[in-house]
Amino acid sequence: MRNEKNRPSEIIVSPRADYYFSSFVMGGPNKCYLPHSERNFLLLCFLVDLYLIFLREIRPATFEAFPCGGTQAHFGRSALSPTVRKAETALTQLRRKPAREIAPPATDASASENLPWIERAPRAPYFVTASGKAWTPIGQNDAIDWPELAGLFRRPDLPAVERHIRHLRDHGVTCMRLMLEYAQGRYRYLERPVGRFLPSMVQLWDDLFALCARLGMRVLLTPYDTFFTWIRWRHHPYNAAQGGPCASREQLLICPATRAAVKARLAFATERWGGSGVIFAWDLWNEMHPAQAGNRPEAFAEFIDDVGSHLRALEMRLHGRAHLQCASIFGPELIRTPETADPIFRHPRLDFANSHFYEEGTIDDPRDTVAPALAVGRLTQQALREITDRRPFFDSEHGPIHSFKDRHLTLPQAFDDEYFRHIQWAHLASGGAGGGMRWPNRHPHALTLGMRRAQRAMADFLPLIDWPSFDRRNLSDRIGTGQARLHAFGCGDSGQAVIWLLRQELAPPEAGLRRVESRGEITAVLQVPGLAPGSYRATFWDTRKGEETGGLELRSKEGGLLLPVTMAAGDLAIAIRRD
Repeated sequence: MRNEKNRPSEIIVSPRADYYFSSFVMGGPNKCYLPHSERNFLLLCFLVDLYLIFLREIRPATFEAFPCGGTQAHFGRSALSPTVRKAETALTQLRRKPAREIAPPATDASASENLPWIERAPRAPYFVTASGKAWTPIGQNDAIDWPELAGLFRRPDLPAVERHIRHLRDHGVTCMRLMLEYAQGRYRYLERPVGRFLPSMVQLWDDLFALCARLGMRVLLTPYDTFFTWIRWRHHPYNAAQGGPCASREQLLICPATRAAVKARLAFATERWGGSGVIFAWDLWNEMHPAQAGNRPEAFAEFIDDVGSHLRALEMRLHGRAHLQCASIFGPELIRTPETADPIFRHPRLDFANSHFYEEGTIDDPRDTVAPALAVGRLTQQALREITDRRPFFDSEHGPIHSFKDRHLTLPQAFDDEYFRHIQWAHLASGGAGGGMRWPNRHPHALTLGMRRAQRAMADFLPLIDWPSFDRRNLSDRIGTGQARLHAFGCGDSGQAVIWLLRQELAPPEAGLRRVESRGEITAVLQVPGLAPGSYRATFWDTRKGEETGGLELRSKEGGLLLPVTMAAGDLAIAIRRD
């Protein structure tokens, strides 16, 4: 619940601040100068805006608060000079201009059109481009005001953003997960007020989509930052106390007026950017939670039906096709509220399934690099059991959130790099599409170079499997190792398999954290079930170096494939494919 005692009240501007503004901006106290040219008028409004922000945020000593009688905090206009009141009124009118008056994007249309759309593979639980080429989501969560994308807002450094995206591409990254607004502060809202799409934010997305189109990067896009919307609800433009449509954050998923605003935001986004293959898919709502629906989990399906159908119909009309859709959930909520699994994993209008792997004590606060991998393997296996058709699944958020957010720790880089690498291989080998998408939970809020190298290593492994025909099932519980020192993760069909082996032993602790033991050799003979009789090629892959370390030509019999292995490192990936 909001703390109403701490809620901002009406603001009275001191005469000193008003005099400062009048003297240096308006030409002197009690003088009114409004230029007739549009350019000067917009500049004037901009200066007024800066002045109001200055009063609200930077110089609290220049104003004092008293209780206001309405539901919205507003400036004490009686304390402003007539000059400032006129300019403020003009600025308010400017803000109320409809979104259609925002200039059209100056994008490279050919680049957008040449980037194929992403579709579900027709014969396997993976993804392909519109031309049928295998495509796998390798990437991470990013945000528009984190360091690597900070050069977008008001364009202070677009070349730095381009270098970042190029760096991602060169390390095998194919996709970023992004939110259309980031509500941790007050200056990255997409709309303010509701229905008024801020030109600076629209320009940010114009620039980002143009860069992604040119560099071949795609985006998994979700319309709201629901975490900080919830945490900082008092400030959010959708809050009725701020003039928005929603009386309570507990009604976000079920309030009819808010539903209309959600549809309008998605409509604006697809009308402006949806014709591009840059959008991989829509995450209709980040981390659906019963608390956002009056504690009615059955509201999930109704929201997906309504919003997803509206967006799909609009895209079919605008673009002749529709981007893929999913809806995500905070993974532990599936345990607390099991009925949420049905809409997340099986809703007929969703194209693939997403969960956020934040298991308590293993993933959210790791003490070693083996337990998180085991958790990811188990959670992926459980997710696949929930799915009753061939829709793909992947984790679109994970990371050491409790360590970072609550214990205020940034994991040591060497430990975190191994934690990251183990999670992504456990996810892929267990049947997930790609390696999952890390939420950085580091300071600074960015992935390390070691993590980027791990992504490159996975990207280089992917061509060893024919993903568009890989109708896999999880095999982790059925792969025999004959070796108690190994954990086996795997998935396969009748002609291919992906296996990842991880040592069970842990190295001595460093600062209380333990990595996997990588010294010495382990030999084993794997029994891989389900492969049809015939000839196969097994390729061994060093996940750290990102290179092939050997291979074997083998024949499978009725009982499966027997595969001898020798491990000289902490883990080993294996691709098995029929000749």
